[in-house]
Amino acid sequence: MTIYETIKAAISVKQAAKHYGLKVSRNGMACCPFHNDRYPSLKLNEEYFFCFGCGAKGDVIDFVARFFDLSSYEAAQKLSSDFGLDPKPPTAAAMVKPKHPYIRQFREDEMMCFRVLTDYLHLLEDWKVRYAPKTPDDALDDRFVEACQMLCHIEYLADILTVGDLEERVAVVDELMKSGKITFLKEYTARKKKEVAHRGEEPENA
Repeated sequence: MTIYETIKAAISVKQAAKHYGLKVSRNGMACCPFHNDRYPSLKLNEEYFFCFGCGAKGDVIDFVARFFDLSSYEAAQKLSSDFGLDPKPPTAAAMVKPKHPYIRQFREDEMMCFRVLTDYLHLLEDWKVRYAPKTPDDALDDRFVEACQMLCHIEYLADILTVGDLEERVAVVDELMKSGKITFLKEYTARKKKEVAHRGEEPENA
């Protein structure tokens, strides 16, 4: 038997998916890691996977190759090493780290980023209306200026997390998490909301 035949006979797609972090339901459904899947549309069984959302399909080697961005041979080596099918020390290809974080941690980070961005977006939308100048001669409120400067950028980031492909979403989440921007925005938005609550309802020209 070839290495491919050995792996496909020994490891099911469902086993591999669970091993690499996917949450698979009893009926073999999971959220697809290959597109922005809000509801489980990936079907996994013993021999193949198929996504009803994006059309991704294949066997266990195809799944691992796509999940870790490897060639078929590298994916086969990784499976062989990770599931103990090869007594030899793992090769560099088998030890390769995924370009994408494991799906479970990534989805947790992505959901947090999306919540923080949308909270800040709603705050900016309110500020742009509430603190808009009434006449051309009115001094510009700092909150109105911030809303004008930041709205488009925050909308852009939120749109990527909503409809972007996996590569785009990973890049945005990675940047927000590593730079500390998402932590800052979370604390900043919460602080501003508390200030509003403490003062009570403000008039639009406050």
